[in-house]
Amino acid sequence: MKSHTEYLTFNTKKHREYVHITPQVEAAVQRSGIREGMALVSAMHITAGVYVNDNEPGLIRDIDEWLEGLAPFREDYRHHQTGEDNGDSHLKAILVHHQVLLPITAGKLDLGTWQRVFYAEFDGQRPKRVIVKVMGE
Repeated sequence: MKSHTEYLTFNTKKHREYVHITPQVEAAVQRSGIREGMALVSAMHITAGVYVNDNEPGLIRDIDEWLEGLAPFREDYRHHQTGEDNGDSHLKAILVHHQVLLPITAGKLDLGTWQRVFYAEFDGQRPKRVIVKVMGE
């Protein structure tokens, strides 16, 4: 079994942002030379996540509103007693989760018709990393 690792870096313009990263993940798979296997895509920060869904602007806004409804910004999170102000960002990241495992078939991501990979940033405007680890034969 072979493996190939790459890092993607994002510095979002907004505090919360959803970045379509399918092309970057596909490029990492291509560079790996792996034909059959898996690609692990994982946010390396506790206030960010990675998910698979449709790349449709209305849906992305719906996801953002849904997450904000479940974990709204508030000043009374206990986490804020540590001097931080991003308690909601941690909760949103748990809801999205921090990684996905994607199949590779014949040297390409094996995604469904509308499936796309996204990086979800909940405490942005500074450099953050995502690891792409491609494993297989």
